[in-house]
Amino acid sequence: MQNVDDYLANQPEKNRVALSKLREFIQKLAPEASEVISYGMPLYKFHGMLVGFAGYKNHLGFYPGGIVQEFLDELKDFKTSKGTIQFTVDRPIPDKLLKRIIRAKMTQNLAKIVK
Repeated sequence: MQNVDDYLANQPEKNRVALSKLREFIQKLAPEASEVISYGMPLYKFHGMLVGFAGYKNHLGFYPGGIVQEFLDELKDFKTSKGTIQFTVDRPIPDKLLKRIIRAKMTQNLAKIVK
């Protein structure tokens, strides 16, 4: 994959629609973030790694890093790991929660450069 457009073009239609919406949401919240392909998936950088996403056969993945641990109570209906949130096309991460996670990650990244 050369870019995110290529990545999305290679996704099944239902994944492509859901991931395109997520992409637009990220770009709206973090317009200064650069968009790259890293580890074979779309990744956004804002003073370090911000978030990434990927599509799989049975789920979609959102990768905000360790900040996931701060939102575990609100993510109890989703499968999570240290830095990953799994969701499906039919059960996306709610926009309000997604917004809070992305903003928290941005704040975390900015705090690192201030030190």
